[in-house]
Amino acid sequence: MNYTRHQIKLGSISTSETELKDILKAWIAISVAFAVVLSSSVISSAFYTKFVIASLTVGLGFLLHELGHKIAAQRYGCFAEFRSFDSMLILAIAMSFFGFIFAAPGAVMISGRMSRRKNGVISAAGPAINLVLALFFLALIFAQLPKMFKEAAYYGFLINSWLALFNMIPFWLFDGQKILKWSKLAYASIVAVALAFMLIQNFIMLPA
Repeated sequence: MNYTRHQIKLGSISTSETELKDILKAWIAISVAFAVVLSSSVISSAFYTKFVIASLTVGLGFLLHELGHKIAAQRYGCFAEFRSFDSMLILAIAMSFFGFIFAAPGAVMISGRMSRRKNGVISAAGPAINLVLALFFLALIFAQLPKMFKEAAYYGFLINSWLALFNMIPFWLFDGQKILKWSKLAYASIVAVALAFMLIQNFIMLPA
């Protein structure tokens, strides 16, 4: 992996122009894919509304998920940058027209000395953040908010719960594989909470 030498400091976080472009690319593609699934037609007004909602909910979940990996890795003294998987972004958009999203927009590429435990902790940071966000959005659903914000909170809860569970798939570059190798207890705990959240969403009525 060729990393850019032109680093940008954002507080205690080190990034680059290449990483920021890849994050933006992945953010837009995944938001489009979710908007397609959540709306009936890409030429309807509902699509644009769902795109805005997806951009905020998926965008927040996606960015903080990757940021969790990145911060955890950098705290261990590793070099970490996100890189998008362009072919997977195209696949995600294509499959969304069939009502299914295979979301593997990219990954944080890490360089440095890595033990099984460190790799597991870094990997767990992403799904854990999605679960925290899901809990935050769940609280907003029951708050006294206008309909539009309740709808956004509903999708925020649903999407972040799904992202946490999806990333626990135990193979390839998914977080689940690395977490499972490190700790079966940590793996089972994250999966259990994500599954519970996915079940809860079936009992929540979408704002009319």
